Amino acid sequence: MRYHNITKDDMLNGDGLRVVLWVSGCSHHCPGCQNPITWDRSDGLIFDGNALNEIDDQLGKKYISGITLSGGDPLFEGNRRDILVLCKYIRELFPNKNIWLYTGYTYEEVSDLEIMDYIDILVDGPYVEKLRDTSLKWRGSSNQRVIDIKETHKIGRVVLWCD
Repeated sequence: MRYHNITKDDMLNGDGLRVVLWVSGCSHHCPGCQNPITWDRSDGLIFDGNALNEIDDQLGKKYISGITLSGGDPLFEGNRRDILVLCKYIRELFPNKNIWLYTGYTYEEVSDLEIMDYIDILVDGPYVEKLRDTSLKWRGSSNQRVIDIKETHKIGRVVLWCD
C-alpha cells in the first residue's frame, strides 16, 4: 500500500482530534475531488514501519480520538488487504480509539467486507459536485452518509451517526 500523507491533530475528517492516513489509489475519479493527486495507486510513499510508527505515536496520545482512513480510497481493490490488516492492528493495540473510513463506495456495495467488523464510522458514497454542500459536517456532498457501523450491524439497517 502507498500513501500520500499522515495528518496530525486533524479536526476536519471525523469527530475530535484525529490522525488521518491519506492512501493512494482510487478508481472513482469524482469530478471536483479534493484529492485527485491520490488517485494513482503508484504515487506517494510506501506504507512501511516508519509510517506505522508515526500512526502509533499519534494514537498513543490521550487527546487523539482515533484515526481516519481517507485518500484516495481505502477500499480501492489494491488497498483492501493492507487496510484490513491496519485496522485489525489498531483495534488490538488501541481498543479505545475509533476508526473512521471514507470511501467512494456505498455501504451497500461494501457491507460484506470483513473490514466492516473493525471500523466505527463509514462515510460512504462518491463525491458528487452538483450536490456539494459546504454546510455538511464531515462530507462534501449531500449524497454521502456518515454511518454508525456498530449500530448498523446491531439493528440490521443503516443507522446514521449523530454528533
